[in-house]
Amino acid sequence: MKKILITGLNSYIGTSFKNWVSNDPCNYSVDKISMRDSEWIDHSFSKYDVIFHTAAIVHTKEKNPSVYYEVNRDLTINLARKAKRAGVKQFIFLSTMGVYGTETGVITEDSMPAPKTEYAKSKLDAEKGLQKLASRTFKVVIIRPPLVYGEGCPGNYKKLETLALKCPVFPDVINRRSMIYIDNLSEFVKNIVDLDLGGLFFPQNKDYISTTELIKNINYFHNNKTRVSKYLNWVVSIGMKWSETLRKVFGSFIYDKSMPGGPESYLQGKKPNYETVSFKESIKCSKGKEKA
Repeated sequence: MKKILITGLNSYIGTSFKNWVSNDPCNYSVDKISMRDSEWIDHSFSKYDVIFHTAAIVHTKEKNPSVYYEVNRDLTINLARKAKRAGVKQFIFLSTMGVYGTETGVITEDSMPAPKTEYAKSKLDAEKGLQKLASRTFKVVIIRPPLVYGEGCPGNYKKLETLALKCPVFPDVINRRSMIYIDNLSEFVKNIVDLDLGGLFFPQNKDYISTTELIKNINYFHNNKTRVSKYLNWVVSIGMKWSETLRKVFGSFIYDKSMPGGPESYLQGKKPNYETVSFKESIKCSKGKEKA
């Protein structure tokens, strides 16, 4: 049995992973712990095989950016040091695609991180500190997921869903985005735990997603009609030159699928098989049971 400790009591990804593996209680035992106070310092880690560190500061009202580094970097590294001393075998860190500092383009293994935000900078600093702690007996896993979505998810997907339901006409733009459904990400993490791997990984859905197709599917499962028009594309094209938001929505931003953990990569000689839910079904599930 794998004994796993998840940091972050309210973490969407951490909670989703716990719910995912709870279906197999014979092989996984999962606890959660808060990192908001100092109680974790006195908590014994010796019984755990894996720490899944999902606690982080993403947005803060604090004007001092040092809070990002105190939580996302320093706290992460101190947590990993404690885990290593306690004999934990694997430390999984949730990083971000934002370390590349761009909203568009194709990310490959040769792409160099160039974070722009304090959040992304602090995550990359944490990665560097964790990599120094990695050893044969202390596997460090760094995951840089693209946009994560699913039922009840916070952040950019929720904003896209709101936009889809309110916008009467949508541009008919052809673009490609890397995304990953929460259950697929949970299955990927489970695979990483099962295989006892270490390294840097880039999981994503099997297929790239077009924003227009995403909007169409969101509306379809909410019983709304979607009107799209190519006549609006010129507005988008001009706006993308000046607006970061428009680049995030309508630009193409993808991971090369052959990157480690991608759908065309190999994990211990086999192609990973963590897409448990197809794109259309994932949009339907993301709608939420209360709306079905």
